[in-house]
Formats: sequence, structure tokens, C-alpha cells
Amino acid sequence: MISLLQFDENLFHFINSGCQNPVFDWLMPLLRNKYVWVPLYLFIVGFLLLNFEKKGLFIVLALVLAVGISDNVSSRFIKKNVQRLRPCKVLEPAQDMHLLVPCGSGFSFPSTHAANHFTVAVFLIFALGNVFRRIKIPLLLWATAIAFAQVYVGVHFPLDVLAGALLGWLIGWGVWLVFRRFLVDSSSFIVHRS
Repeated sequence: MISLLQFDENLFHFINSGCQNPVFDWLMPLLRNKYVWVPLYLFIVGFLLLNFEKKGLFIVLALVLAVGISDNVSSRFIKKNVQRLRPCKVLEPAQDMHLLVPCGSGFSFPSTHAANHFTVAVFLIFALGNVFRRIKIPLLLWATAIAFAQVYVGVHFPLDVLAGALLGWLIGWGVWLVFRRFLVDSSSFIVHRS
């Protein structure tokens, strides 16, 4: 465990300080800002409702449920039990790290940003991936970029975002399985291009 935590800290320094550049210094705080993504979220909701009507409404409701589960499991259950301190609380800014946003008052493990965005990405991949095959890689890159930004700005260790991504993946996939099986007839629900 000590070796793993040391590797995690070394990887944090590589990403947080070693990758430091003016473009990332501007871009990474934006990527983790929830308000930046509001237009995308509204677009997704509108797109689903306009193109798939009742099925789209079911997808939106299931997606909201999935993110709610992810957010609560991550922030209210795991973080409060693990209680790992954020790197910005453990390391000295300006000496040991490059802090670009306020540190935050909560714990670090896992990253709720990573969990929630991977939940969205994975759920949408399963819900829409058979029709819109090209959305898979952009959705995963989007979630990965947001997870990477958490480390770059100094508020999470790499293992925090890896655990958050894994948690989000499992919740997105799990909610899709339950949703597809129990809430609607899966054969009639699968989204097809009309």
C-alpha cells in the first residue's frame, strides 16, 4: 500500500507540475467547471426528447437517476468512509504542487467529478451506442479529460480519478442494465434509427 501511494503521489507530481503549460493552465480549470458543461447537458436532454420522444424521456430520467446514484455513492458513502485528504491539503502549494482552483473542503477519494462524468458517458454509450456508434470515443475522451483535469488543477490524486472513473463506469453500466430490463421491454426500447 505504501508503494502504491508513493507511485500515486509521484504520478500526481508528473501530471500536476511536469505537464504544466499555459494552455493547460487555462483549459483544465474550465474542463472541471460544471457551468461550462450546462449547454452540453441541455443539448443532450433536448436531443433525446426531440428525437426519441417517450423513449428519450425514459433515457433522461434514467440518466438523472444514474448520476444521482454516482454522486451519492461517491461523495456521501465512499469519501466519508475513506477520508483521504486532497493533495492541496497534504502538499504545499507553490512548493510541492501547482494549485489552479480552490482546494475544496471535502475528501479526495474517489473523484466525484470523474465518477459522475463517466456515469454519463457510459450510460449514453449503452443507451445510444448501437445507433450513434461514433459517440463512444468522444464521450470517453470527454470524461477522461475531465478526470485528468482534476489532477492537473491539484484537487485529486490519480488514484482518486481512476477509482471515480471505475465507479462511474460500473454505475452507468449497471443502471443501464436495470433500466433496460425492468423499466421497459428491452426489445422495444432499444433505440433504432428511423
